[in-house]
Amino acid sequence: MKKKKGSVGIVETKYVELVKDKKEYIKLDCGKDFGPITVAYETYGNLNREKTNAVLVCHALSGTAHAAGYHGNIGNNVGWWDEAIGPGKAIDTDKYFVVCSNVLGGCAGTTGPSSINPQTGKPYGASFPVITIGDMVKVQKLLIDYLGIPKLLGVIGGSMGGMQALEWALRYPDSVCSSIVIAAPARLSPQSIAFDAVGRNAIIRDENWNKGDYYGKSVPSVGLSIARMIGHITYLSDEAMHRKFGRRLQSKNQLGFDFSKEFQVESYLDYQGNKFVERFDANTYLYVTKAMDYFDVAMSYGEGNLEKAMERIKSRMLILSFTSDWLFPPYQSWEMVSALLKLKKDVSYFNIETDCGHDAFLLEIEKEEEIISSFLDATFSNMEKSR
Repeated sequence: MKKKKGSVGIVETKYVELVKDKKEYIKLDCGKDFGPITVAYETYGNLNREKTNAVLVCHALSGTAHAAGYHGNIGNNVGWWDEAIGPGKAIDTDKYFVVCSNVLGGCAGTTGPSSINPQTGKPYGASFPVITIGDMVKVQKLLIDYLGIPKLLGVIGGSMGGMQALEWALRYPDSVCSSIVIAAPARLSPQSIAFDAVGRNAIIRDENWNKGDYYGKSVPSVGLSIARMIGHITYLSDEAMHRKFGRRLQSKNQLGFDFSKEFQVESYLDYQGNKFVERFDANTYLYVTKAMDYFDVAMSYGEGNLEKAMERIKSRMLILSFTSDWLFPPYQSWEMVSALLKLKKDVSYFNIETDCGHDAFLLEIEKEEEIISSFLDATFSNMEKSR
C-alpha cells in the first residue's frame, strides 16, 4: 500500500557566510580567488544520528533554495519541486534529510552579480568573476561540510541541476553515494550554446544593461524578457506546443493583419518573459548560462574523452531522459550511460515517454517518483549494510 503523501509545511530560507576572510577564499576555475560568499539554503526532514541520510537537491537555471513547502502561510509561494519532496513523495522527508541551496552567481540569497562587493560598497555587476558549474559545486561542498555531513546519500537535479549532480560525482567521488542526473548532458551541444548566446545578446544589447551597472536604475527588462522567451521555446516540445496552444487566437476571433500579439502562444511567451523579469536578475542570467556553456566533463576530467572522465566516478548513477526533450535529447544521456557501462560502473537508465519536452523533469513527477524513490531506498539500504 502506498504511503500517503504530505507537505513539509511552512519553511524558512537560511543564510550562512561560508567564506569570510581572504584566507578562506575559494579558487575559481577561472583562476581567481573569490570571497566572501554567503549561501542561501533550506532543509527538510531530519538528519539521522549516523548522518547517512542526506540528499542534496540542485536547482535548474531559474531555481532557488526554496524547493519544497511554503513561505509564510500554507498555499503561499510553493517550492519549485514541492511535488517531489515531502513525506511519502519521491524524495521522502520522513526518511531523508534534504538540502537545497541557491547556486553561486544566483540572485536569490547566494552571492552573485547583484550582491554588494565589499571592496566598493556597490553591487558587483559585470565585475563578478565568470564562474562554472564546478565552482557552484565547490560552494555546495562547503555548505555540506558546514552542516556536518561527511558523505551525501545522494545528489539529484534536473537540467542545470543535473549537471551539478554529475559534477559532484566527478569532483568529489568519495563524498557521494549516488548521483541522479535528470534531463542533463555531460557537455552542452553547439545548439544549446547558440540559444544561450542569443539570450545573452538580447540582454547585453538592451539599452538599460549599461555594461552590467543597472542596479538602482532602469533594469534591462526587454532583453531579459526576450531571453526568457527563447528559453521557454526550448523547454517545450512541438507536441506540447500543439496541445497547449495550437494555432488558437488570443482574445479575438479573426486575424487583425497587424503586429500585435494575436496567437495564444505569443501571449504565453510574453507573460512568461514579463513574470521572469519580476523575480530574476539579468546579470545572473548572463553568468549562469555562461557556466552551462562551459560545462564539459570530458574536457575537465578526461582530456576530451568522456569514458576516461567517468573513470573517476565511484557512486551509483541513475540517469533519466525524456523522449520529447530536444534541448538535451536522450542521446546525450545515453552517451553518459554508454561510457559508464563500458567501465562496468553501477548505472541505471530510464528514457521516459512524454510529450512535455525538457520541462518534463518538473511536470512528470508521477513517472519519475517510483524510479527515484526506489533508487534512493536501495542506495540507503546498501549503505546501511556496508556499515
